[in-house]
Amino acid sequence: MTTTAPDPEDLTARARIRDAALRHFGEHGFERATIRGIAETAGVSLGLVRHHFGSKQALREACDEHLMKVMHRLHEEAASRPLSGLNPVAAMGPYRDYLARALTEGWAAPFFDEMVRIGVQWFEEAEKDLPEPPDVPARARATVIAAMSLSFTVLTRHVERGLGVSLETTEGQHELLRTLLYVYSHPLLTPEEAATARAALEKGATTGRA
Repeated sequence: MTTTAPDPEDLTARARIRDAALRHFGEHGFERATIRGIAETAGVSLGLVRHHFGSKQALREACDEHLMKVMHRLHEEAASRPLSGLNPVAAMGPYRDYLARALTEGWAAPFFDEMVRIGVQWFEEAEKDLPEPPDVPARARATVIAAMSLSFTVLTRHVERGLGVSLETTEGQHELLRTLLYVYSHPLLTPEEAATARAALEKGATTGRA
């Protein structure tokens, strides 16, 4: 959970509408969610929703913008508390259903691209003093890591079943973090095995181009 002060906007009626939209879009999907249902959940009139956002599309864009702000706050927190950045399910909390819908329905491109941009920035900073740059581009690695991290959002229930604990509990968050730490710190391949696999991959690519 972020320790930064809340955005002043989050105390307004406009924010209540946005939060209700996050819930409805997450539960029902963009097409099935209605402005009327969102207004009822927010406790406001249809006219006030239209006054603040104009259309359902603009309301969804406001939700995306808010989610981007949340991600940036979490990124800033992770810089001082590295472990917090390992647990994407806990970090996204109440936005998980919305993000899962966005990913599966194909309208999460800005969020995904921003995660990749942040990942590239992190790699470039961490690797700036290496004598030789990695032979896999930072963008490619950041893209795959973003996809792997966001998969927890879509596959939460399956992960919970596999771990035998809810990821919404302190115990579940601890178990996921413990597992992620082990996975990140224990490569599945030895350097020798990786070199052999890489050579076979390059050979296959060369043969395919012949």
